[in-house]
Amino acid sequence: MGRAGCCCRGAERLASPSLLRRFRPLLLLIIALCCGAHLGQCQVVTPQCRIQKCTTDFVSLTSHLTPAVDGFHTEFCKALRAYSACTQRTAKSCRGNLVFHSAVLGISDLMSQRNCSRDGPTSSTHPEVLHEPCNYHSRTQHAHTHSHVHTHTHAHSHTHSHSRAGYLFCGLFGDPHLRTFKDSFQTCKVEGAWPLIDNDYLSVQVTNVPVVPGSSATATNKVTIIFKPYEGCTEQRVYQAVTDGLPAAFDDGTISSGDPIHTSAGADGSAGKVRALWISERSPGRHVELHAGYIGVTVIVRQLGRYLTLAVRIPEELAQAYDATQDLQLCLNGCPSGERIDQAGHLPLPLSPPALGLQLQQLRRPEYASQTQASPYGAMQVFGVEGAKERCREQLEVQDIYYHSCVFDLLTTGDANFTVAAYSAQKDMESLHPHQDRWRIYPRSSALSTLCCGSPAVLLCAVILALM
Repeated sequence: MGRAGCCCRGAERLASPSLLRRFRPLLLLIIALCCGAHLGQCQVVTPQCRIQKCTTDFVSLTSHLTPAVDGFHTEFCKALRAYSACTQRTAKSCRGNLVFHSAVLGISDLMSQRNCSRDGPTSSTHPEVLHEPCNYHSRTQHAHTHSHVHTHTHAHSHTHSHSRAGYLFCGLFGDPHLRTFKDSFQTCKVEGAWPLIDNDYLSVQVTNVPVVPGSSATATNKVTIIFKPYEGCTEQRVYQAVTDGLPAAFDDGTISSGDPIHTSAGADGSAGKVRALWISERSPGRHVELHAGYIGVTVIVRQLGRYLTLAVRIPEELAQAYDATQDLQLCLNGCPSGERIDQAGHLPLPLSPPALGLQLQQLRRPEYASQTQASPYGAMQVFGVEGAKERCREQLEVQDIYYHSCVFDLLTTGDANFTVAAYSAQKDMESLHPHQDRWRIYPRSSALSTLCCGSPAVLLCAVILALM
């Protein structure tokens, strides 16, 4: 006879002590949230028992926190201590209440898991107390709080500040490939200087040069970023990067601007004040990040091979702050139709340009040896389609538009550095793009073939995961 019990294989693992211990804080807080929201379905919370308000305040204090935000651990522990203090104040009136005890146990377990000390600063339940005018997030949260009160007092008032700030992403890499604010993916010529972003707060311009003779493809060899003056926070700062010149400072030699605005936890665990605008050099001469906290903007600039890549995250409301003279913005409206290499989202793979082989022969001559120090042209070779695909698969497992762009670049230029450029551009997108469900873009020509080539087992797993 078969063993009695659950009929689902693996279900016993879900009930294992280790998993229960791991998820107990979350389960207990879910109980507190659900029962607090549906009074009478669990245990009635008396008017004197204010555990529901404690839980609501905790959710409000932590709803904007993510592990990627600087100081996440510190702020989360402060919120937990505030939650704990709130439960202590209402402990007497909540005696014997299931919601209350679930919350207390959940707080204790979370403090243990996060290594939060019982003693220390706590978060304020009044965001306006923490208002920092040169911190975009603090400023928008402050506006949200006041507009929330205002709209309850004046039901017919018109304001756009009641919703939480949304962010947009734009990226440029390769020959060059552009990902716009609307997640439109384009491959363009755009030779010369072109504006990516141009609004009342920020200007980003790139300069593109031809890559190889006989091809219309170009790549970026110069980036100019202007952070416009913001009263009380920063004066104007200009950052310029060119091939083999990726500085860790603005044009005037400074690395930051404005007064300190908030505490940030460093990689070594130390804490320090960051300014309204500052530069972080992640890899000398290869990877620089610019952070404009006063407008909520992050810019990543890299040099890979002979060319530069760029990734930008900006609040939507600021990206829309421009006039009719600033309508030529590639991130906003994409490339003009006459500058497009792709065909409505379809990126045709080119044959290796005939001029590429001749160029490689010329570059290997002795007189070109002095030019190979920073970015060795020895990485260049003539790729066939299958060879290019194989090289790109080494870096890019998912065959989305970044993979296809990589193949296109190898066939066009023969420069293997473009493989790393596509990989880095994908990773920068994943770190800055606010909507994970929009990360993956597939070329129109490959969407059907990708679906049909997947094994039934893989497709079935994908459907199951999507439904879970």
